[in-house]
Amino acid sequence: MSCLLHMSDPHFGTEQPEVMRALAMLVQTERPSALVLSGDITQRATRAQFARARAFVDSLAIPRLLAIPGNHDIPLFALSTRLLAPYSRYSAAFGDDLEPVVDVPDFLVVGVNTTRWYRHENGATSAQQAERAARRLAKGSARQLRVVVVHQPVAVTREEDHKNLLIGRREAIRIWAEAEADLVLGGHIHLPFVLPLHEGAGATARRMWCVQAGTAVSTRLRAGAPNSVNLIRFEGGDGERRCTVEQWDCGVGVAQFRRAHVHSLALGNARPRAH
Repeated sequence: MSCLLHMSDPHFGTEQPEVMRALAMLVQTERPSALVLSGDITQRATRAQFARARAFVDSLAIPRLLAIPGNHDIPLFALSTRLLAPYSRYSAAFGDDLEPVVDVPDFLVVGVNTTRWYRHENGATSAQQAERAARRLAKGSARQLRVVVVHQPVAVTREEDHKNLLIGRREAIRIWAEAEADLVLGGHIHLPFVLPLHEGAGATARRMWCVQAGTAVSTRLRAGAPNSVNLIRFEGGDGERRCTVEQWDCGVGVAQFRRAHVHSLALGNARPRAH
């Protein structure tokens, strides 16, 4: 069974070397087939911070990488760069494609750039972005876990985090559900959790889940949550579709990541594809 490593908000510039070593040990043991990096790779979008982040990602030697920028990956104080070339430093380290796709036998993962140079923290997805991601998702098969990756969350657990919700999320979620997305991965608020998007007000007609990652290696911990990453496992087949989201935590003073929570998620059925 292959797995994805979902890592978010490492905020290089505030990274902890001992937590980085612990994460490298986890990767060596679990051998994920792809790394999904859902934004805020750096603290202040400096060239040096991007270089350190890229060097660490390369050192993990994970076969495939899907990275998207977060709001911290656009320079805040270099105003001319923020205005004229907001993604130039990000692109130099992680490539020009701000909405990459990973398409492998067990996973179809579609990135959506939810940052805007004119917004300091809040993120958004446009109708065009949502539709573009949906067209990519629709090309997937029933044997693939179909995943959308954003930076800002599409659902939250705390009232104080409502201000961080992704602008345009309701329409995007509807469109992605119709395209048979299974998971929407995010970060930004440094809190790991899993929530159903098919329950409550505005629920999708199809099972779909919001999966949030905490901060991977940064000192910027919030609400008592430790450093954490997710391992997402899926094995395609013709029977009931399920995946497992494992939250792995690295507590303060602990030199390793340990499995803290396991979510076994029932997924929606896939429609037969015309040949």
